[in-house]
Amino acid sequence: MNAMTPQTWTLVAIVAAVIVIALAAYAIRRSKESQGLRTRFGPEYDRAVQAHGSRAQAEAELRRREERVGHLTIVPLAAADAARFSAAWTSLQADFVDNPRGVVDQADALVRELLAKRGYPVTDFEHRAADISVDHPTVVSNYRAAQEIRGRTLRGEVETEELRKAVVHYRALFDELLEVRGLRPEARPQPSIRPTRPMEVRS
Repeated sequence: MNAMTPQTWTLVAIVAAVIVIALAAYAIRRSKESQGLRTRFGPEYDRAVQAHGSRAQAEAELRRREERVGHLTIVPLAAADAARFSAAWTSLQADFVDNPRGVVDQADALVRELLAKRGYPVTDFEHRAADISVDHPTVVSNYRAAQEIRGRTLRGEVETEELRKAVVHYRALFDELLEVRGLRPEARPQPSIRPTRPMEVRS
């Protein structure tokens, strides 16, 4: 076997250096992409990693969510619609003391109606939550918690205090979805969600 010439060794070294540089650049790019997804999705990033069992699969799922929502037409509310939704929330909350289970159902339905009005597909819950996580990552966990309580409510396993928590969780998402066309966030209509005294509940 002939020994490699100095020129061959030089070529091998150059090829190896190019490969190392390319791998390093790829690793840096992936690290930046991972950090970008983690920053955008917050706790939802960690939830996805836990659910999928690997960071690569979780990040692929989060990128699919971004792509899917990117093709949706998400619109802010007209002021009149925002006022209508705000009034509807005030009305349902006023009924909590007398009908806590019914109010949880009403809150769920009102949130779904608001999602549809904004342009989100109202399909199965997990699909809805995944879509919401792209634009509202900080409150999607509230939505999941509210839905979990509601599911147990339907089975008769929930006390009144948990029903109150479910309404508060729904409210967190509801507040974020009340984005009004042409108005600053602080100027948009707000539901009467913070009574002057603690919400009264009775079993």
